[in-house]
Amino acid sequence: MKISGAITALATPMKSDGTIDFSSLKNLIEYQISEGINALVSVGTTGESATVDVEEHLEIIKFFIEVSNGRIPIIAGTGANSTQEAITLTHEAKKLGADAALLVSPYYNKPTQEGLFLHFSEIAEKVDLPQIIYNVPSRTASNVDVSTVGRLCSHKNIIGIKDATGDMGVLENLQKECKLEIDTGNFSLYSGDDETSFDFILKGGHGTISVTSNILPKLVVNMYEAAKSNSEEGKDIKESLRKINKLLFLESNPIPVKYALHLMGLIDKGIRLPLTWLDERFHSEIQNELKVLKLI
Repeated sequence: MKISGAITALATPMKSDGTIDFSSLKNLIEYQISEGINALVSVGTTGESATVDVEEHLEIIKFFIEVSNGRIPIIAGTGANSTQEAITLTHEAKKLGADAALLVSPYYNKPTQEGLFLHFSEIAEKVDLPQIIYNVPSRTASNVDVSTVGRLCSHKNIIGIKDATGDMGVLENLQKECKLEIDTGNFSLYSGDDETSFDFILKGGHGTISVTSNILPKLVVNMYEAAKSNSEEGKDIKESLRKINKLLFLESNPIPVKYALHLMGLIDKGIRLPLTWLDERFHSEIQNELKVLKLI
């Protein structure tokens, strides 16, 4: 399956006591689809994958698949710092009917490049489901080198990489390293950094896996389309998103985006420890920008 375009890494709504709010989640999914989003990521970093247990994790993925009902692709976040756990989650996501899996590189244990290669290879061998590597060194304390991606991109089940480095040099090197697979449509490059996503797509990226599109799905879709067609409108959209892209990372994601969604009346005031509700000193900045964007 070829997945491209504007893709939302959706937040997981929770009630004030931290329980998952499936009613609000249904509304969020419907909102994203009605605004024209191209695909959704379920239980990624923005979906608080690190704070839900395995049973909840799979329940949320199942819910995404049932609500979307084939209207758009659902990409299940199934990464883990244990290869066996990632295989289990990915296998279960396949059984539930996910269209693809997003696999963050193992965090905390800091594997070698050979360990990363074997980790992603093992999952791809064990589970026949399209898989996207997720490289976010700022969170994982390890970087999936371009040369390692070059060794992985020819596997039939590895269909792309989400690169959150924000480094256009990495994009250019990935394009060289995986040229054959990209040219034949078997490997895609996704931005994982909202601030640089417009330039990433303009330079040949195939999509953006976005946090900002939680609150502005239609505008992020328009940005993607403008970048792909190299239209002048794209620069205006990039500028209109510039401030909110920064504000949504004032504290660790998904803290600010959950606050924004709450202000918009879309979710309750719920988040799980060790994450906390947005610090009051940042409230007015986000409130003011949401007013500028006519979201509140």
